[in-house]
Amino acid sequence: MAKLSLTAMLNRCFRYSFSKAGLRSSTMDLGDGTVMHVWVPKVHIKSKPTLILIHGIGANAMWQWKDFVSPLMSRFNVYVPDLLFFGDSYTSRPERSEQFQAQCVMRVMEAHGVTVMNVVGISYGGFVGYSLAAQFKERVEKLVLCCAGVCLEDKDMEEGMLQVKSVDEAVSILLPQTPQKMRELMKISFYKPRKGVPTCFLNDFIREMCSEHLQERKELIQSLHKDRKLSNLPKITQPTLLIWGEHDQIFPLELGHRLERHLGDNAKLVMIKNAGHAINVEKPKVLHKHFKYFLIDTFRPMEPGNHSNGCKTD
Repeated sequence: MAKLSLTAMLNRCFRYSFSKAGLRSSTMDLGDGTVMHVWVPKVHIKSKPTLILIHGIGANAMWQWKDFVSPLMSRFNVYVPDLLFFGDSYTSRPERSEQFQAQCVMRVMEAHGVTVMNVVGISYGGFVGYSLAAQFKERVEKLVLCCAGVCLEDKDMEEGMLQVKSVDEAVSILLPQTPQKMRELMKISFYKPRKGVPTCFLNDFIREMCSEHLQERKELIQSLHKDRKLSNLPKITQPTLLIWGEHDQIFPLELGHRLERHLGDNAKLVMIKNAGHAINVEKPKVLHKHFKYFLIDTFRPMEPGNHSNGCKTD
């Protein structure tokens, strides 16, 4: 008798919710050993702007954007790709940089007839989103980066800014293979980590979501940190909203301030109070309000007095 997997069951529920929201699953062979999976609108409405949601390290895209697709679909043509080595996306090519990830995302968007877009990226997805904006200046209109430490320097780890002391330690936590490591990840990802999660569920989640393409995912993280310097980071020109959890322990808030200084007048930083790195899980309604205000209403982020959800513009 097959073993019941709660993770697999939830994954099926998320697939159903994406479909019900108006998306369909699309897998495309890009012809060079690269296959990209992306959730695309069942009907692309030309009068609506296009929005790309790019996930971070962890489970597939559905798990990270499940609370956002339905409310955003009313205003946007929403596309949700799985990055390489997540979900059903993979490549036989050796490239592991965020630049290559961005090129693959753009290629699959072009294949679906999308040439101009707004981009939202969370954590690692923010690195990819930033690279999209840098490489395809005329294609990306506005950019939202959520807890994405793209201005990270390799010396930051050595100088103690981060919770981890080495890339290998970061890999062991970000790609957990034991319940103990999963609990460490939850502890540094959430402002108020959930307690008492059964070990059996953690083992199930690791087996279903954290075991495939493990070596390739390690290489993605290693590539992210290798020889990283702020002086090498291109200055993008698109209007950019930076959203950060006040208590982010993976990419501390100081990296948000650093990136705002680097981008100058094109960027605004919003700090979400009582939130850690996983702001998409802890504060989805707050996050959605900022998305709407920035992408639809105006460039200027919401002022603290305009809402009562505990957010703050820093």
